[in-house]
Amino acid sequence: MITRARFLAVFILLAATALFINLHSDISVPMNKPFDEFPTDHLQWKMTSQTTFSESVLNVLRPTDYMLRRYAATDELPVDLYIGYHSGGQKSGELHSPRNCMPGSGWYMVSQQKMDVKVDNNNMKIVKTVYQKGSDKELFLYWFQVKGKIVSDEYSLKIYEVLNSILFNRKDAAFIRISVPVGDDENRALLSGMKFLKDFYPVIQEFLPK
Repeated sequence: MITRARFLAVFILLAATALFINLHSDISVPMNKPFDEFPTDHLQWKMTSQTTFSESVLNVLRPTDYMLRRYAATDELPVDLYIGYHSGGQKSGELHSPRNCMPGSGWYMVSQQKMDVKVDNNNMKIVKTVYQKGSDKELFLYWFQVKGKIVSDEYSLKIYEVLNSILFNRKDAAFIRISVPVGDDENRALLSGMKFLKDFYPVIQEFLPK
């Protein structure tokens, strides 16, 4: 009897899940502002270049909106900022992690660790990682953001996406990546990246929905 009861409970749960998946539809959440309005100058940082992805790359990433820019400041290493926003609608793709994308482009991971960063009285956990391709080394600082929540790993990202989908009918998320060329001084690259992060974090939040 107990076995039959458990079977029925599992069957009902699976049936309810299947029904939810078939009937459930997440809304497409707009950004607060498009990235076209993102400042080209902020504090001492000035944009020096902007990259537009090819159609083939966009077909893979499928962002709702994205931005890839290089900024420079006096006495700082150049910093690249990528933000990919995915609205959660039917035409929006899934977020792509550097752990999957970088090796496919010929880069291999040298090191990786999670860091606690305090910005504007907010404590956030980000990922600091270094990748190398030939003689080139790049330092990355990145995080995911879902409904205003900072997330530093793919597993937690999926959990929050599912919960937000169930509770709020939304699965919007953003990937924010700061990259700095390492050269022969990784500590200097980290300092430039952290300064950029702290300077631009409030600006980034103006564009992403909560």
